[in-house]
Amino acid sequence: MSESFSGEAFSDNRAKNRFELAVGGQTVFADYRRSGGTLLISYVEAPPSLRGTGAAGRLMEGVMGQARAEGLKVVPVCSYAALWIQRHKQHADLLA
Repeated sequence: MSESFSGEAFSDNRAKNRFELAVGGQTVFADYRRSGGTLLISYVEAPPSLRGTGAAGRLMEGVMGQARAEGLKVVPVCSYAALWIQRHKQHADLLA
């Protein structure tokens, strides 16, 4: 699945087991592992120049949208992902 956010491209790179958001020639990504009906988010990374711009948050919106579309529950192993979900309660129903 590929989705666009105002010039940014969100995609599920299944070959690398990560969701990606292309932003101005750079990539923000979230490593994951699928296990049955569960999506474990193990790591979220943004290039230093994109930190503080909201790019990782936009990536997480895409991740949660993908999980919802596929009927998956999410386990945020990564502390950033866990904190982001805690701050965005509209996605709390997706927690495993």
